[in-house]
Amino acid sequence: MPRPQDHLPFPYRPEAGVLAHRLQALQGALDWMAAAAQAAPWVRSVRDNPPPFWAMESLLKEYPISSAEGLALMRLAEALLRVPDAETAIALTADQLGRADFDGAADSTLARLSSTAIAMSKHFLPSAGSEPGLMAKLGAKTVVAATLRAVQLLGRQFVLGQTIEEGMKEAASARKRQANLRFSFDMLGEGARTDEDALRYLASYQQAIGAIARQADPARHPGQNDGISIKLSALHPRYEDAQHERVMRELVPRVWTLCEAAAAAQLNLTIDAEEVDRLELSLDVFEALATRVAQHCPQWQGFGLALQAYQTRAVELIEHVALLARRHRLKFMCRLVKGAYWDAEIKRAQELGLPGYPVFTQKPHTDVSYLACARAMLEAPDAIHPQFATHNAGTIAAILQMASRQSVPFELQRLHGMGEGIYREVLKNPTISCRVYAPVGAHRDLLAYLVRRLLENGANSSFVHQLADESVGMDELLVSPLERSVPDATPSALPLPKDLYGASRPNSPGLDLAVAAHREPLLAAHAALVVPHVAETSATDASVAADRAQQAFAGWNHTPVAERAAVLRRAADAMQQQLPSLCALLVKEAHKGWSDAIAEVREAIDFLRYYANDAERVMAPQALPGPTGESNTLRLEGRGVWVCISPWNFPLAIFTGQVAAALATGNTVLAKPAEQTPAIAQVAVALLHAAGVPADALQLLHGPGETVGAALVAQPGVAGVVFTGSTPVAKLIQRALAAKDGPIVPLIAETGGINAMLVDSTALPEQVADAVVQSAFRSAGQRCSALRLLCVHEAVADGVIAMIQGAAKELVAGDPADLATDLVPVIDAEAFDGIARHLQRLQAQATPLLPSDRADAAPHRVPPQMFEVRSINEVTQEIFGPVLQVVRWSGDPMAVVRQINALGYGLTLGIQTRIDSRAQALAGAARVGNVYVNRNMIGAVVGVQPFGGEGLSGTGPKAGGPHYLLRFCAEQTLTINTTAAGGNVALFTG
Repeated sequence: MPRPQDHLPFPYRPEAGVLAHRLQALQGALDWMAAAAQAAPWVRSVRDNPPPFWAMESLLKEYPISSAEGLALMRLAEALLRVPDAETAIALTADQLGRADFDGAADSTLARLSSTAIAMSKHFLPSAGSEPGLMAKLGAKTVVAATLRAVQLLGRQFVLGQTIEEGMKEAASARKRQANLRFSFDMLGEGARTDEDALRYLASYQQAIGAIARQADPARHPGQNDGISIKLSALHPRYEDAQHERVMRELVPRVWTLCEAAAAAQLNLTIDAEEVDRLELSLDVFEALATRVAQHCPQWQGFGLALQAYQTRAVELIEHVALLARRHRLKFMCRLVKGAYWDAEIKRAQELGLPGYPVFTQKPHTDVSYLACARAMLEAPDAIHPQFATHNAGTIAAILQMASRQSVPFELQRLHGMGEGIYREVLKNPTISCRVYAPVGAHRDLLAYLVRRLLENGANSSFVHQLADESVGMDELLVSPLERSVPDATPSALPLPKDLYGASRPNSPGLDLAVAAHREPLLAAHAALVVPHVAETSATDASVAADRAQQAFAGWNHTPVAERAAVLRRAADAMQQQLPSLCALLVKEAHKGWSDAIAEVREAIDFLRYYANDAERVMAPQALPGPTGESNTLRLEGRGVWVCISPWNFPLAIFTGQVAAALATGNTVLAKPAEQTPAIAQVAVALLHAAGVPADALQLLHGPGETVGAALVAQPGVAGVVFTGSTPVAKLIQRALAAKDGPIVPLIAETGGINAMLVDSTALPEQVADAVVQSAFRSAGQRCSALRLLCVHEAVADGVIAMIQGAAKELVAGDPADLATDLVPVIDAEAFDGIARHLQRLQAQATPLLPSDRADAAPHRVPPQMFEVRSINEVTQEIFGPVLQVVRWSGDPMAVVRQINALGYGLTLGIQTRIDSRAQALAGAARVGNVYVNRNMIGAVVGVQPFGGEGLSGTGPKAGGPHYLLRFCAEQTLTINTTAAGGNVALFTG
């Protein structure tokens, strides 16, 4: 049976071509002027009779999301309900309300009252970073209690009920006011991180279906009964394409239990849409379930899925679903939505350097796609029962027009709490039915859903936002998206991922492992790879190499910087062409996983291009001011021969970065790679030689650090050393350089760290768990930046730790070449034994939080380990592996940062908080090189997050940053007395 990708087009096609196809599909299908004329009275009625203050349209009118006030309310709604301790709740409320100006008069009486109350409340709150006194604290607690109540009231507008029974009661009440309403209940909850979470969500869905079934009429079509929407990522903790086999084995039976129950009661069960990289997996799950439906309940027409119009392959997806329905002789209920993950899809494509975007980048293009998708659904009445989810009055009128031409039954849909004003008018026609997508769950669980909905519908370009803005005229509000969408050569509202950095340099192209066409070259390269042998050199070879490098220095240094930069760019292009084979070599020799291998090759390419550009910038002669009759120029040149000693954990990226920086600035290089990964270094050197670097200007010397490395450092002609590795080895190099006679030699050292993450009680636990698992356990913890110490607030520690434990247990150990592998082995036996000694010590001194062994353990593979320690000062050593130590804290978070600083390391720090002023203050107090707020702590990007630390973590400057190349350069000021040759001519001619 073919997989869906056999039928779907490439997800990263040029937007202009896709848009042209969508416009062509709509030719003759729609009279937009007539649709706008039908929609105009609806809009006028909503503006003349606005919904209540808390409704979405009115809320956006008073507090637009683009305003400080709207953003403050959104942030409070997202975080305040989950904060268990009063002190942090006060700090969060003060932080968010303090950023906005609620003193201005609003239009409605209720809005004016609320603004006045908020403005007065701010006087009781402490300023950011200050400690309130007793009376102020009592006042602050009162304000927080009132704010909590306001947020709960806001939640009630977007959550139908906190239980399914409460939700169904509210639905029944709504139907008394509006007879042609149906509901699709969504049990609130984001993706599961643990199997326990997934089973809890499954039970919630099962309970909801049972409750809905008791009030449904099994004799009616599922379109006439209420239904349920389910999220597949909530039902499996590893719902991702790399875990395809496991998902099919474990998830499909779970979902089938829900399908069976829904089919028995004739309910509509819709699988919600998720991120684009999960699309093929979702379709495989959907098809597996459709096969069972065809076998066991073929008369059920309530099974369906949501389809996102903002995807560039949305029309083809609809065609695929229709083919699937016909193949199984079924009919699916399909919900068409615009799409709710736009910003995440754009960011992912940019970060991965993908060929394009899988979604449209302009809202009119998505609107056109929505209409083209609607036509495609209406033209497949034998296979699809269309459900159109939209709050746009023009779109609704257009759908009514297209559906009436074909006499196809359909239903409209809206979100609970949104679009009520427009649908109040639309549903005056009793022949039109509307299904309300209705979230159900505790208010504290609404946060992620609510924020996504607010952002989606509150954007300046959204219809809901513009409907509330009476300065937007009717013609502008109901303008045809077909007229606003004119294909041309550059239809994207954003630069393509390759153009992310503008004219300075291209973003290195990457691969999407969820796309078969991107995976296949990697797997083929790995299958064909033979790791080349690299001969070791000796200490005697080091002396000869140093002499050759010294002799080559003058010629390379005098090569114009533009020519040196061109050589590096040619090497970058060659590296890009060989990306699959380089990735395969990283997987085989360095035990990298595929995603890490791709990221490392891209980082090496970025280093080459970034330093090529930066060398041209910093080495350009700079005229300095001075007295008349004199010229003063500052210019840079290379220092001489540099020794570059790189590690095994980034054997291509760091190796290339060190070498490229030295070469770009006119130095010659003696490069000593890690003993474990010489083949990768040899390939990189060969690429640089082929690009034009003279053989003597770059020499590879492979051998043990204690012999070859020490001999290179000891050479009398060495002008500098750049080293990445452990702090003890850096100190050995420092002492060796200091003991030498002759010039004082600079050392650039980037060493490890006891990298900490501070989590307060406002942080989202799911976000924390994701960041911790990625930062501590990805790459087997073998990153300089990896998380070593988790400091979590005691009020949320139990829940956060439990979620991390559950997520860690879901990680898959295996062969690095297997796409499903999460846990790769550590580099060698020496590393494994060193980690084992640390684990033995921690087993005796701390509280284990994860099992110490696994049944699937293989040589040199360390399972994720987590230990709770009593205090920060107990963590005195970096453990270079997947070992996390956890400490609970309370009180002042600034005291936690001071304790982290006292450890003496200073590489990376993570901060997880929703208190913006707190994040800024903690970052300012931290003595570290890289601070990451509300994300993971790994994966620094060249030129975006320059990397390097201080204290025991290195000397600086930061690699991949604007100050790095200066350390490789000697400076010279040239002063010329122009009066000696006739004076300053400019004075005479001016």
